[in-house]
Amino acid sequence: MTGHPIPVIIDCDTGVDDALALLFAVRHPGLDLRAVTCVAGNTDVDGVVHNTLTVLEQAGAPDIPVARGAERPLIEPARSARHVHGVDGMGDLGLPAPRRGRAAVDAVTLLYREILASPTPVTLIPTAPLTNIALLLRTHPEVTRNIERIVFMGGAVATGNATPVAEFNVWHDPEAAAILLGAGVPITMYGLDVFTRVVVPGADVRRLRASKEPGTRLAGELLAHRPSAPDPDGDDPAGGLGDAGAVCAVADPAGIGTRLLPVEVSLAPGPTRGQTIVDRRARHGESEIHHGAREQALVDVALEVDVDRYVKLYLETVERRHATRP
Repeated sequence: MTGHPIPVIIDCDTGVDDALALLFAVRHPGLDLRAVTCVAGNTDVDGVVHNTLTVLEQAGAPDIPVARGAERPLIEPARSARHVHGVDGMGDLGLPAPRRGRAAVDAVTLLYREILASPTPVTLIPTAPLTNIALLLRTHPEVTRNIERIVFMGGAVATGNATPVAEFNVWHDPEAAAILLGAGVPITMYGLDVFTRVVVPGADVRRLRASKEPGTRLAGELLAHRPSAPDPDGDDPAGGLGDAGAVCAVADPAGIGTRLLPVEVSLAPGPTRGQTIVDRRARHGESEIHHGAREQALVDVALEVDVDRYVKLYLETVERRHATRP
């Protein structure tokens, strides 16, 4: 690692795997987590704020500002994922309540302030529905001059999870995702095609859970709540990194293989709503020949991931003894 840490802001809906992402971000020496903004998604926005503050305290980074954002999508009603993340959004682990409150400003204001105040361009890492980011871009489009890149966890080239073709974060607020794609800054899509592949083996999950250090132990408990494969020893299952992989991709971009491809979001009612349509064709087809090509955002779409590399990176980072901001 050379140079100064990368200034990053995470926009999240914490969330088991958002929590895994936060634990990694505050402990990686190459990242400078400037702020965290919260949006409704995995659970309601007040629960997200509560969970985020708790995770940062457990990780040993209680001074990072946390702001409350949108409590529902731009058009759709809020639809939680408590069936995946538990009633409290954090696997119902019974974590202690945070000892401090959120920032006095809302998420859009905090994003605006931190982006423009940064001496070097900021990398945004949304791991949630994109409502806050869309509101920021519509309210303060000038922030794009100090955004290096947006690396978002969302979308899918192949199979969805919220629907057969749509990934949850994009499906939750398709209009917001469409606004993000038109931001006019470099964008990386860390979608389900790589999201589901980065899995921490059960033996490593057990070691994390046995740690006496609160943040490391929390990472193990969260991974155990997201079983991705059976454990041959019959104990802890392997656990998926999920959203944390997007933060790994910022710290170590060589771990993913991307292609610059046209991407658009289906906004139509019906079974394709929220689908990220990724055009992998080598040439135009009959639609474009007869009706002309539409303008589409070009996005670096993650198609491959070095699983062992990111698992090793994650474990080395969250097991660091001194979890302080760079």
